Amino acid sequence: MPEAVSDIGLVGLAVMGQNLALNIADHGFKISVYNRTTSKTDEFVAENPDTPGGLVGCHTLEDFVASLKRPRKIIILVKAGGPTDAVINGLVPLLEEGDIVIDGGNAYWIDTIRREKELTEKGLRFIGSGVSGGEEGARFGPSLMPGGTPEAWEHLKPIWEAVAAKVDPETGKELEGAAPGKPVQGGVPCTAYIGENGAGHYVKMVHNGIEYGDMQMICEAYDLMRNLLGMSAPEMAEIFKKWNTGILNSFLIEITGEVLAQKDPATGKDFVDIVLDTAGQKGTGKWTSISALDMGTAAPTIAEAVFARCLSAVKEERVAASKILSGPSSSFVGDREELIQAIHDALYCSKICSYAQGFQLMRAAAGEYGWNLNYGEIAQIFRGGCIIRAGFLQKITDAYAANADLANLLLDPYFKDTVQSLESNWRKVVATAVSYGVPVPCFGSALSYFDSYRTANLPQNLLQSQRDFFGAHTYERVDQPRGKFYHIDWPDPKRPQLEA
Repeated sequence: MPEAVSDIGLVGLAVMGQNLALNIADHGFKISVYNRTTSKTDEFVAENPDTPGGLVGCHTLEDFVASLKRPRKIIILVKAGGPTDAVINGLVPLLEEGDIVIDGGNAYWIDTIRREKELTEKGLRFIGSGVSGGEEGARFGPSLMPGGTPEAWEHLKPIWEAVAAKVDPETGKELEGAAPGKPVQGGVPCTAYIGENGAGHYVKMVHNGIEYGDMQMICEAYDLMRNLLGMSAPEMAEIFKKWNTGILNSFLIEITGEVLAQKDPATGKDFVDIVLDTAGQKGTGKWTSISALDMGTAAPTIAEAVFARCLSAVKEERVAASKILSGPSSSFVGDREELIQAIHDALYCSKICSYAQGFQLMRAAAGEYGWNLNYGEIAQIFRGGCIIRAGFLQKITDAYAANADLANLLLDPYFKDTVQSLESNWRKVVATAVSYGVPVPCFGSALSYFDSYRTANLPQNLLQSQRDFFGAHTYERVDQPRGKFYHIDWPDPKRPQLEA
């Protein structure tokens, strides 16, 4: 049996696992690695002989576990679901009381709750940690969202804080390391304890749902400029690069400018124009939407982003339908620069509403599962390392710092004033898109969300009346306290009524 020399271990050497292992080793932690295919383990260790902390390759789970200092800390980065359970089941007989298993995959938070309960009953500790930022984030600094017991977190905290992305405490902007092996010095780490059991994976899921919304809204801005204004990809690239210097500054806006400026190596054409318009998805946006429905919390903009991907997938049907169904002319008549500015404003307002929905969903889940979530700290974690990182997130942190019990981001003075100052342009864009037949599912749903949230009297009084009529589902009255329900005897619409 090998000597217990490693500070932490990692199972699963796909690209994410390899990159996170190198990130950990770069920060001076010795890490043991194990992969079911032993040749991959050997190749990985041989290709990276000089990391500051050092890599220890293991061919068996027994040797892997024996190589770890106590309490053992083991990261699992394999496919979510059954494969994760299989690795845990293989590890459990080899572990001792107090050892810590960390699931860093995109796990379903209900699975995380179950796993934490099962391992606790065996005397082990479990952390479900969201890991955001993709392959590059794992290598140079991800956003990390750990959930579990505070005691387990204290053992993982020094490593997670070391390897997480760092942001400047004054500006909130992400800091960059000098090179591989020379990580970021200083800054605020983009990780913090989220809450018990499944809280970390739930917050990561909502992050991904918000990411779906961000990406779709950017696509809608692009589509309006392409279809209504006839702009070329290079022209739009310059617009997005300009937007990235202002309030829309974010990783996704930045890479959109890069994508639109890219030429296809094979043809020399604008790269975006040779990419098929069918979008894939891995399910976390769908999970977010289902959770919102289960919680009875409105998250229509996130759901519309998911549905937009679903519609994109039926390419052949859409091509056939385009030959049968017609719409209005998309030849825009109006001021080009004014519309570009209006699209910018619509994008920002819609973004605010999408994040408001995501944070309300987290609040609903906190009530459902008994988590004590710190929403301002969560926004801070999102500032670096993750896909939705943006300067805008500092405004969310500020909003919750000013009012920890803020019911909705739209009620914060900054967001309220911003939306109201840009509202007319937002409405102009949605109206223009509808008039010219350009689909804007996220812009439109975000505006409807805003209008519904600011309306004291919605038409659901009629809906409740209908439900009481056909199903005796009862109703509440405006002249009685909330929580008291009534029913009246409705006439049978199939039976003629006698005149009085």
